[in-house]
Amino acid sequence: TVEVEARSLPMELSEKGGVENNGFVQHEPFEDKETDTGSQEEMPKPCSVDVERVAVEETVLKPYAGMPKEVLLQFSSQARYRVTREILFWLIIAASLALVCTTIAIIALSPKCLDWWQASPIYQIYPRSFKDSNMDGNGDLKGIQEKLDHITYLNIKTIWITSFFKSPLKDLGYGAEDFYDIDPIFGSMTDFENLIAAVHDKGLKVIMDLIPNHTSDKHQWFQLSRNRTGKYTDYYIWQDCTVAAGSVIPPNNWLSVFGNSSWQFDDVREQCYYHQFGKEQPDLNFRNPAVQQEIHDIIKFWLGKGVDGFSFGAVKFLLEAAHLRDEPPVNKSQNAESITAYSQLYHDYTTTQVGLHDIVRSFRHTMDEFSTEPGKYRFMGSDDDEKEDIEATMMYYGTTFIEEADFPFNFNLINMKNLSGNSIFEAVDSWMQNMPSGKWPNWAVGSPNTARISTRVGKEYINVMNMLLLTLPGTPVTYYGEEIGMEDIASENVSEEHGNSGPVVVTLPEKSPMQWDGKVNAGFTEGNSSWLPVNSDYESVNVEIQSARSNSTLSLYRALTVLRNNELPMNRGWMCHIWNDSNVFVYVRELDGLDRVFMMVLNFGQESTIDLKAIVPNLPSEAVIRLSTHFSNAGEVVDTKLIKTEMGEGLVLEYKTAKPVHTMDAFQGKCFVAEKACYSKAFNLLFKSC
Repeated sequence: TVEVEARSLPMELSEKGGVENNGFVQHEPFEDKETDTGSQEEMPKPCSVDVERVAVEETVLKPYAGMPKEVLLQFSSQARYRVTREILFWLIIAASLALVCTTIAIIALSPKCLDWWQASPIYQIYPRSFKDSNMDGNGDLKGIQEKLDHITYLNIKTIWITSFFKSPLKDLGYGAEDFYDIDPIFGSMTDFENLIAAVHDKGLKVIMDLIPNHTSDKHQWFQLSRNRTGKYTDYYIWQDCTVAAGSVIPPNNWLSVFGNSSWQFDDVREQCYYHQFGKEQPDLNFRNPAVQQEIHDIIKFWLGKGVDGFSFGAVKFLLEAAHLRDEPPVNKSQNAESITAYSQLYHDYTTTQVGLHDIVRSFRHTMDEFSTEPGKYRFMGSDDDEKEDIEATMMYYGTTFIEEADFPFNFNLINMKNLSGNSIFEAVDSWMQNMPSGKWPNWAVGSPNTARISTRVGKEYINVMNMLLLTLPGTPVTYYGEEIGMEDIASENVSEEHGNSGPVVVTLPEKSPMQWDGKVNAGFTEGNSSWLPVNSDYESVNVEIQSARSNSTLSLYRALTVLRNNELPMNRGWMCHIWNDSNVFVYVRELDGLDRVFMMVLNFGQESTIDLKAIVPNLPSEAVIRLSTHFSNAGEVVDTKLIKTEMGEGLVLEYKTAKPVHTMDAFQGKCFVAEKACYSKAFNLLFKSC
């Protein structure tokens, strides 16, 4: 028993580990009052208090709501709270590290995403023939803007607009009078800016043509150069030439692509200037650094306007040999004076000269300055058709360490001399075998400079050619109208006059106006006439009527773009050649990690029957027709021992297998992949280490 005075009880409780109760203590300062120390009777009497330490401690150790900070700190130092807190802390740290490591591993193992120019087909538009918005009979930029929904309807994300610079329209506008302006026939710069904004609002991209090799003879640079004005004196290639008896004797035997001498005498400067194309299109002197800088400035101007990429055309003509020697004739026994056609000479000194690819790489570097932001990559293509020299074409890809074009445009399928399963195989295999490792292929079956598919190879092959185009690996390029199977119009001589330059006769059968509907002028213009006649079949071959029919060329085209966009093996998987003969071309598309395979059986000849199971070991005995040019066959099950196709028929077969073709020894050397990827079914993602 401990005796305590009542007034000292709180202190003694505190000493024993208790809590002092100040509930009755006044908050204002205590005022001492005089007390009579002699009056002992008034003092409190002593009392005895029994305090049990355990009871007090139990009260103290129990937390309560609203504890002050000092009390809370006492509890936080206790082991049971401290250990729990430390465990949670280290669990959070470990989970964070695991998340970071997993993210890094996924990024490191994931393949590079396909860029926009790889993920979508490209739709090439000849603007004068696409859509007229102002009833003058000429297609224009506003007309393209009006029809952007058609592009999205096709599941296409990129449009390629051919040349629209201000021009006298010689050679269809490829000789620019002003690289910084738009020809009034197509609209204004405001129209162009509005088009770019509309394109981007729809999530699309736009590529434009640029022909840096030459200008129009109406260009200000040429006018200054012919007068020997300042730095422009050497902007073009000038040489002394002899004029005798009213005729010009050129410096050498070099010929224009269009035939006859590539030298033209100028009365003002009294020298000859060089032109690889028409005499109205003088070649720029790319050995002059100032000329190269002018082209870089032009590139920057249009990229600044929002253009997403360029197709650089005629680049193999940029440099000529400085020694000016005669080019060797193809037929050495031919009289030199009778050589007037371009094909009669070997063009050793006027194409693909040393230093050419340095210039092309410099274009790439300028475009890369505008490609630094995510999602803002600027595409670069080169539009040069080397035909017989595939190795020269492949040089435009650059190397592993030095980039040039993202790809040179591929015209192998256009340049075929005849159509068969064998010729299709040769065109495809030639590109894939020669393409540098890791580069991206592309394909085209039509262009502004060649006859349309239906005219070139026949109407019955339109659908199977589109099926080929959209199921091969790489980027397909579709020329406007091919999605509905447009044909050439009858060849006509069309006189194009602009200014005082006089008429130039050209044939334009493949550039007839786009056929939108069955109304007058095919919906191309509401004016009285169009710049070229509309094809007479427009009432049955047009967008409106084909979009309403499930078995139309347009419906098949859309189904193929959906398949290409949605199926991984189609947009980035392996392509393996299975079989080819005079009638059919067969190949598969497959992806590591996926057991689903697509096999294309395409007929480019006559009716054919083929036993695919005998060709491909472990091929399932049955496959499902995913798509067919004979629309009613889709969904049917076929026997792989007996695959029958009619003339111009195409099949996309689907089957499952645990043994993909590209892993079979029998097909080594017949399989190609550009952007390798593997599919993980467990995580539903792609990775690159297969």
